[in-house]
Amino acid sequence: MKVYKLYLLLLTIIGCTSCITEDVPDNTPSGNFEALWKIIDEQYCFLDYKKEAYGLDWDEVYLRYKEKLTDDMSSKELFQVLAAMLNELRDGHVNLVAYHETSQYRAWYDNYPANFSDSLQRNYLGKDYTQAGGLKYQILEDNIGYVYYSSFSTVIGESNLDAILDELSVCDGLILDVRNNGGGLLTMSERLAARFTNEKILTGYMTHKTGKGHNDFSAPEAIYTESATDRVRWQKPVAVLTNHRSYSSTNDFVNRMKQMPKAIIVGDKTGGGSGLPFSSELPNGWSVRFSASPMYTPDMEHIEFGIEPDIKVDITSEDYQKGIDTIIETARESLKAKKE
Repeated sequence: MKVYKLYLLLLTIIGCTSCITEDVPDNTPSGNFEALWKIIDEQYCFLDYKKEAYGLDWDEVYLRYKEKLTDDMSSKELFQVLAAMLNELRDGHVNLVAYHETSQYRAWYDNYPANFSDSLQRNYLGKDYTQAGGLKYQILEDNIGYVYYSSFSTVIGESNLDAILDELSVCDGLILDVRNNGGGLLTMSERLAARFTNEKILTGYMTHKTGKGHNDFSAPEAIYTESATDRVRWQKPVAVLTNHRSYSSTNDFVNRMKQMPKAIIVGDKTGGGSGLPFSSELPNGWSVRFSASPMYTPDMEHIEFGIEPDIKVDITSEDYQKGIDTIIETARESLKAKKE
């Protein structure tokens, strides 16, 4: 009797194992391709939005790229095919990571004017600028404060912000430059934005993927920016400078600042990039990283493709030759007009 029960148990285990593994793609070019396409199809959060925005047809992408596969292709050849397929999403947050290479979609900034120059910036920061917590700052000759934040990956301490804003409080206005800031920590976006409001402000919404369907999302969850109570807060006009390399959590920061009553956004449209990251693995051990939680403005508009500035301006070639940053100068004039 015990032998019979053990036999039944073994059959059950074998049957369950078969059920679990029958849908698992094998480690072949075709198997890895199928796995990657399916992961994006079921878990990526912008497929329908991008179909509406620029005609992305993920089923058509499947057919087109499947034809590029061969059974004897090398790992590098397979990587190039899979990376090119992911680039159809036009998303700098989507990366395929292998032992030899990491893919990245770069057209989100390569196809646009730079609108930022280190050499021009040095004309404004000078040699005697101050740096604290990853922020470089200077008081310009017209009594406008200038602050540059190059990466939200650099942690800003609350005490750093207190000291900087207290020192710049004598200024008539503030320029906060986040051009070429590729993002980093969302917590730093929230921490910095909290210094520009005296009350809790609705600054957007977020949803989460809940199923395999392209439209399977949770109800929108409100995102608020709390005021940094008991800390130094900026009470005067502020101009936030942006370009197309203002991306990811910088995009989130610009969206928050766009809701602040005393803030204006000056420069070029941001590079976009939204949604919390999610990772999954292919049969060959490569990993894919992408967004699975869309973010929106308070009006429920996607911020994935970037945020338009209040004042659109590019650095002109004439100004560049003269050592002038057109975007900084436009911000200065706007802040002076608000003072008047």
